[in-house]
Amino acid sequence: MIFKKQAEKDFRVKDTTSAQMMAKVAECANIYRGTPYWLDADNRIKTINFAKAVCSETARLVTLGIKIQVDGGARGAWLQEQIDKAYYSLRHWVEYGCAYGTVIIKPNGSGLDMFTPMDFIVTEQDDNGNITGIVFKDSYAANDKHYTRLEYHRFVEMRTEAGVIYPYVISNRAYVSKSSESLGDPIPLEQTKWADLLEETPPILKGGNERLDSPMYGVFRTPAANNIDLSSPLGMPIYAEAIEEMKDLDIAYSRNAGEIYDSEKIILADDRLMFDSGTNLNGRIPDVKLPHYVKNVFGNSSEEFYQEITPQLNTATRLDGINALLSQIGYKCGFSNGYFVFNEASGIQTATGVEAEQQRTIQFIKDVRDKLESCLNDAIYAMSVYADLYALAPVGVYEVVYDFGDITYNREEDRARWWSYVVQGKVPAWMYFAKFEGMTKEDAKAMVTEAQPKETGLFGEE
Repeated sequence: MIFKKQAEKDFRVKDTTSAQMMAKVAECANIYRGTPYWLDADNRIKTINFAKAVCSETARLVTLGIKIQVDGGARGAWLQEQIDKAYYSLRHWVEYGCAYGTVIIKPNGSGLDMFTPMDFIVTEQDDNGNITGIVFKDSYAANDKHYTRLEYHRFVEMRTEAGVIYPYVISNRAYVSKSSESLGDPIPLEQTKWADLLEETPPILKGGNERLDSPMYGVFRTPAANNIDLSSPLGMPIYAEAIEEMKDLDIAYSRNAGEIYDSEKIILADDRLMFDSGTNLNGRIPDVKLPHYVKNVFGNSSEEFYQEITPQLNTATRLDGINALLSQIGYKCGFSNGYFVFNEASGIQTATGVEAEQQRTIQFIKDVRDKLESCLNDAIYAMSVYADLYALAPVGVYEVVYDFGDITYNREEDRARWWSYVVQGKVPAWMYFAKFEGMTKEDAKAMVTEAQPKETGLFGEE
């Protein structure tokens, strides 16, 4: 990371992340991008980028039907606006978190930004492994120049007459360069798009002399323990333990694809059975162009030579091996056995099937959702602190309520269950029509009323 040395020099800090940990993150990042180390054009080894598929599926399930409601008067309404701006980015952020092991979500005054380990360095952590000191890198390009900002967050110790306090301080430094490959030279913040930021913020405290409840950002890390660097606060990419299997999967897929590519029928025919394309034999045979699968060979024997070659495919056998690898990868990533397959659908289909066979998947998704909630709680808290500092919203308390979709949900089963409630008289029929037939509450009630038997008079009139 080109900004690491500059950050350590300007802020007099030290990156606490080990070289082994960053090497693993970089390796997994390359696999996620579709450039794993085992690609080999000469041996026709390609990648199907299954790491991306695993991360995408995890993010899909984690954010399925997610709802985030912030209550609490004007302050809650302002925070809700900020969350709504980032709502459609949540799935992407979770996917990146699964791919890199850790992402940090930080307010910028008008919304939220996301940072991967390639864009920050950890400088300090507490005894519980929480990141308490960090330098972020932000950048943009304009007029053929590249601008970079380093933003240093930390708690500092200050002694006052009332005792020791731990305010929060943010420092900003800007740089300009003609190339994205270097930071370049220092430049005043006033000459960049970050002109409204201070080089050093006043010490930030909660209330009088109280320390903030958490840093001014939220950290999303994957649930699995870090077995590369036990002291690191960073999480592990969800496929970090399945890299060897992913390599084998790409090789198996490439071999199968290569076999299919080479399976075209070939005809070997003696040159004495041929004639030059574009010529006639005494005007009796029209011009003929041989099919591309016919190969001309030169016969040396007295007999003419002709042979058809039809390669035999082993696709079924190869798919068995591929599916075994997929099952291993899925299990190591946190999914139930058989969740990922190539030639059949055995993933989430019905609530009954999921409850019986996908308990590992359900627990894994629940763990990731818990991590996401923790991250968003801290990010929302940081936004509330920003609102206090810059008077962005009236002062007030707030409460965050999360609701996630049920990954075991099956609409047809739910429809049948609700209809049984109607038949049993437990719910009115109009509720069923409003829920499953797309009717408004008023239209559903009117239809049910219209369908009720009408009482008739003595002469048959209603």
